Parts: sequence; structure tokens; C-alpha cells
Amino acid sequence: MLRTQASTPLAQARHTRVSSIDVVRGLAIVLMALDHVRDLWHTTSLAQDPLSFDTTTPALFLTRWVTHFCAPTFVFLAGTSAFLSLHRDGDYGRAQRFLLSRGVWLMVLEVTVISFGIWFDIFFRTTMFQVIFAIGFGFVVLAALLRLPARVIGGLGLAIILLHNLLPQAGPAEGMLGKFFYSLLFRPGFFQPSEGLSLLVAYPVIPWLGILLLGFGFGPVFQKTAPKRRKLLWLSAAVALGVFAVLRWVQVYGDPSPWAVQKTAMFTVLSFLNVTKYPPSLLYAALFLGLMFLALVLLERAQNAFTRFLTVYGRVPLFFYLAHWYLIHTGMLLLMFWQGLTWKELPFGSLEFGRPKTGVGVELPYVYLVWITVVLVLYPACRWYSRYKAAHPENKWLSYL
Repeated sequence: MLRTQASTPLAQARHTRVSSIDVVRGLAIVLMALDHVRDLWHTTSLAQDPLSFDTTTPALFLTRWVTHFCAPTFVFLAGTSAFLSLHRDGDYGRAQRFLLSRGVWLMVLEVTVISFGIWFDIFFRTTMFQVIFAIGFGFVVLAALLRLPARVIGGLGLAIILLHNLLPQAGPAEGMLGKFFYSLLFRPGFFQPSEGLSLLVAYPVIPWLGILLLGFGFGPVFQKTAPKRRKLLWLSAAVALGVFAVLRWVQVYGDPSPWAVQKTAMFTVLSFLNVTKYPPSLLYAALFLGLMFLALVLLERAQNAFTRFLTVYGRVPLFFYLAHWYLIHTGMLLLMFWQGLTWKELPFGSLEFGRPKTGVGVELPYVYLVWITVVLVLYPACRWYSRYKAAHPENKWLSYL
């Protein structure tokens, strides 16, 4: 059936790589690095919530808030790319095997290589389930659903996004194991199965699965002619941002954290924009997917040094993701030594990654300087790997990194 569909005029361009996807994915991955530099380097990152109006500043709030763009964009485009890859190849069985194996691989990476990069703890006393684990789970589910029409898969994703906020914060399960699996599926949670061992669910997989499946269902839009694609992207942006604006204003449904008038007009606006990421609420998804649609349509025809720069990262997102944690964390340890700490004074263990909570780190302007440095330092490696990967399609293992 797929090969018959591929012969229609609508699918003639299925072998063409959509450049705006790589550009926007590159933008997301670069912004993500800013958040992780702030997490490890900023002087107040371990002691204060950057989104708390009691302690934050507009600059710090926006530094954190703008990076909310990253995860939904990354997850949505993972689904879209899976659709486009399937329709370029045309082999359902091979696509299912690849999604299944890559999904399992990503989940294993999250709790091993990525976990060590975040915590630098050889005893793995902290395991955090984050976006890569959620994408891996999503790929496994997508492999099982792959023979359904894209619109059905996308509809299922949309239903999850619309309805998951109705679930209770705490599940009905009894015992730590049951509560852990409910958290892993639906709600963030923290668990200590034994002394010194911590499990932290930051990205419960079902809400993020909704975004990935919606991205897959959106894939046919990128098979349309450029004018039709741009029209649909504009329409999608308008609908998503309109849903956000209306529901956020009336505060009837869609986000568990209501906005409120704050001590300044600026903070009131920021309160309106301060939607819930953990788990991604309906309004969070609507706002940031709406901004993603805008970025896709605005950057589609932009061909300049900046978009070419972002494309390098967008074509090798996992390579960058793995490398940037190790670079940021190693740099943070060097900063600790430069600021006068010794190795014995660095706290490692459960929920510790080698720096005291207060008295160390750098102020926000230096966070930006470190972020730019990290991105630029990784550019040659990402460009080399992107070219090597493109030049060696016979090496199937390259598709897993």
C-alpha cells in the first residue's frame, strides 16, 4: 500500500530532505545547551528556582523559559522524521525493526552514558528518566502502531495531549513499585528504593508520547508542495497559539498552575507565560508547538550562514547531546578547582554532580559566555560527524547516533 501511495503526485518529493526541520532542530538543541550550562554553572541553580517570582529576575526567568522550546520541538520532530524516513524507504517491516531497536537503544543510553555524563558517578546512585528515554519509549510504541494511517496515529497523539491533564497527580497503585511505574508513565516523581539510591522521573513517557505521535501524524504536511506546506504551518501555528491564549486567559482547563497578577507588569506577563513542563500540560504543548510551527515556516526559505550553522547541529542531535553533557560537566569541575575547591570537597552521590549548592558557580552573563563557547567548541566535531555519516550510508550503526 505504501508504495502505491508513494507513486501519487503528492508524494513525489518524498526523497527531498526538508531543510527547515534540521534548522529548527538545530535551534532547539543549541538552546537546550543553554539550559544545561545554567543547571551546572549558574551560581544559584541548585538553591533557587529560576521560575519562582520570589527570587528570579526577568533575565533569569527568560533564560530558563526560552529553553522550554527545546523538548517539545525535539520530540515532535523525532516523530515527523520517523514518518519521512518511513516514506523514503517504503519498507514497513524494516522501519518497525529500526524504531524498536533505536527506541531500546535510546532508553539504555539514558540510564548509562547520559546518566554518567550528568552525574559523573561511577556508582550510578542517581538515575534520571529524561527526554531521551521518553523518545526511546515513543519509538517502541510507534513501532507497534506503524501500520495504522498517519492521521490515526496523529489523532491518538492529539488525544493524549488534550486529555492527560485529567489524570490524578498520584496514581491508584500501592507500594513503591506501583507508584514508580505510574510516575514513569504519567507524572514526574522521586523515589529512593534504598539509602543512597535515587530514581527521578522528569519526563513521564505518556504525555511526551502524545507529542511524538502528533509529530508523526503531521509528517504528511512535509510531503506537500512548499506553498501548501507553508499555509498549513501558518494555520497550525495560529490554532496552537490561539488555543493557548484563550484557555490561558480563562483558566478553565489545560494547565495546573494558574497565572496571577504579580508585583510588576513584567512579572504578570511572565506569569501568564509560565506554563507547566513537568509533565507537559496542554497549554505548554500548545504554546511551544505553536512557536515551533512559526519557526518552521519562517526559517524554511532562509538560506544564510546562521541557518547553515544550525543545520550542522540539527543533523546530528544525539551526537551533540551526548558530547555536550561531558564537555559542560568537565568544564564545571575545572571551574570548581579554579574557585578553590579540592577533589575531596566536591560532593558526589545521590542527586549530587560535584558542586556545592551555594558559594560557587558564575553569574548569568558568564553562563551565556560558557554556553556560546560550548556550542562553538562542538561545532567542528558535529560538522565532521555529519559529513562522515552522510558519506557512509553503508554503515548502518551510524543511524543510531
